[in-house]
Amino acid sequence: MAKRAKKGAGETAKRAKKRYQFLYEDSDAGSVRVTGSFCDWTDGFALKKDKEGVWKTSVPLKPGRHEYRFLVDGEWRDDPKAAERVPNAYGGQNAIVEV
Repeated sequence: MAKRAKKGAGETAKRAKKRYQFLYEDSDAGSVRVTGSFCDWTDGFALKKDKEGVWKTSVPLKPGRHEYRFLVDGEWRDDPKAAERVPNAYGGQNAIVEV
């Protein structure tokens, strides 16, 4: 019977999820969510508003490149601070985050 090789620390670290903080500034918004390729574009994650009106959440992401968008009061919104974007199938743009 063959024995499995143990995973080295480097292999485990490469696949470990890292927390990424998403921010969205809109003090007038009633609700903000972030969704993307990292959760198969499901309901995603709710953001919480701080005292300055900045919405925040920390999401565990696998290493790699992820597309995402914000849902603000039920409407799709771009991330105005995203350094990179790609066109999506709906005529908008998805932001890119690389972990």
